[in-house]
Amino acid sequence: MTHVMATLIGPVQLLLAEGGGGGGGGAPGSSGGGGIQTIWIGLILAMVVFWLITMRGSSRDKKKRQAMLDNLAKNDHVLTIGGIVGTVVAVKGGEVVVKVDETNNVKLTFTRTAIQKVLTEEDDEGK
Repeated sequence: MTHVMATLIGPVQLLLAEGGGGGGGGAPGSSGGGGIQTIWIGLILAMVVFWLITMRGSSRDKKKRQAMLDNLAKNDHVLTIGGIVGTVVAVKGGEVVVKVDETNNVKLTFTRTAIQKVLTEEDDEGK
């Protein structure tokens, strides 16, 4: 994060150096191009804030998904990224065995990352 801030501070300092001298010897009350400088600084700050909000949300989602995958357990009702719904029969390291058909006892093996979400009773009622 400090690298990003250092990268953004460089252009801001350059803008301040160009327009920060009071207009290059003009009258004391003149702005000397300060309006353009203000727009650039505001634009850069808005972009930084937007980027920080986006990155925070993304990292929060990654942590939440990783916690869900780490907590997979037998008898969890799951949805895979391919749209297959089933019940977890076994979790072995990076693989998950899912029973998809009760009558024929059909079981499929997926990588742990292929599980999109653990379904709750609320999700089951929406069928």
